[in-house]
Amino acid sequence: MNATHEVYISVDIETSGPIPGEYSMLTIGACNVYEPSHVFVCELKPISDNADPEALAVTGLSLEKLTVDGVSPEAAMKQFQDWIELVTGPSNLPVFVGLNAPFDWSFVNYYFHRYLGTNPFGFSALDIKALYMGATGTRWRDTRSSKMATRLHPKLKSDHQALHDAQYQAELFRLIRVIDH
Repeated sequence: MNATHEVYISVDIETSGPIPGEYSMLTIGACNVYEPSHVFVCELKPISDNADPEALAVTGLSLEKLTVDGVSPEAAMKQFQDWIELVTGPSNLPVFVGLNAPFDWSFVNYYFHRYLGTNPFGFSALDIKALYMGATGTRWRDTRSSKMATRLHPKLKSDHQALHDAQYQAELFRLIRVIDH
């Protein structure tokens, strides 16, 4: 792909546990980093009954409710892929941006490959924690979002709703990009 420009897409998910395949991705929230009103949000049907009670408590999500009201994983990933193509355009490169991107990307990658056979983000993701560490010279243990917020003063807050968190992450990313050091 000869992309003319990169489109940064902030992605946040909520899950029923720590690893894809055994546990389910329950929600996806995404936004264009530089146009955060361009959003995608979806609740998915669980792929298994496995759940870490702490993970569900943090999100307030219910496997039983999502089994009834959620979108099938295949339909959800197709909708997400279509949205990515819409906001990216035909000749631009979508870049997955996440706060602790390895976790979120692992689920998104697994679901894209399992249900659609391909991942529009490719095989990599841009991690906000690592970006912050590099931009500020801080230690890894100081890359929590609460530590970033103390320094960067974002207007938004994290609340474990995937879309809100994607928009919060996008704001942190933009603030990090303008750090003058």
